[in-house]
Amino acid sequence: MWVVHRLWPTPADAAGPLSDAELEELYDFPAELDRPWIQANFVSSADGAVTVDDRSEGLSSPADKRVFLLGRDLADVILVGAGTVLAETYKGAKPGPERMERRRRHGLADTPPIAIVTGRCTIRPYDPVVTDTRVPPIILTTEAAPAERRKALADAGAEVVVLGEHTVDLPAAVAMLGERGLRRIDCEGGPHLFGTLIAEDLVDELCLTVAPLLAGAAPGRIAAGPAAEAARRMRLTSLLHEDGFLLARYRRDTVTHSE
Repeated sequence: MWVVHRLWPTPADAAGPLSDAELEELYDFPAELDRPWIQANFVSSADGAVTVDDRSEGLSSPADKRVFLLGRDLADVILVGAGTVLAETYKGAKPGPERMERRRRHGLADTPPIAIVTGRCTIRPYDPVVTDTRVPPIILTTEAAPAERRKALADAGAEVVVLGEHTVDLPAAVAMLGERGLRRIDCEGGPHLFGTLIAEDLVDELCLTVAPLLAGAAPGRIAAGPAAEAARRMRLTSLLHEDGFLLARYRRDTVTHSE
């Protein structure tokens, strides 16, 4: 059985491992959001690799998986890039009774939709994220995406939203989700989506698990793509550990380098 301990901050009366309720409270989104809030979830090796054998699974741990599911359970919508969807063989979210009860306690819909960023509409109508789901995915794409691909996805039941001419306009996409009341946004990658969100100064929180592994130089980092104009200052809000894995949580500082 996995056991998570808090390294920081440590309450005066803290003793023993964290309970499920304490983890839920620690990783919850801010209350009464009046704008979209993007929380990114990533795992990396100790030397910064985002994958082992081209998948994140080899870097994960029971505690990391628990935090990953908490991110989904506490979110209005799951935001992810098409490359990650295809590489990880995504299906639609399907919370069980216990996780559904958690969502209802937080006033959330039983099942969060998955919003997929895909400039060329590379998701196919027969992919599990389209066919094996309780709620239709939201395909965020562009005018440049082939019309036949967009139509095929719409015919398969996906919601296709065009935002941008050649690249997906992420600020517009985030604003659109917020207008629908989907303000608690859980971003699950991949690196190019995360890098672009950083460049657009849209990341509010990063939940990062560091695995006690050295993967070597071949795999990429958790962020890729366009360079940010300036570093985005974050503050450490919690640090947990489990069997050599470190689970850090960072939130946007009140003042960023871009301000």
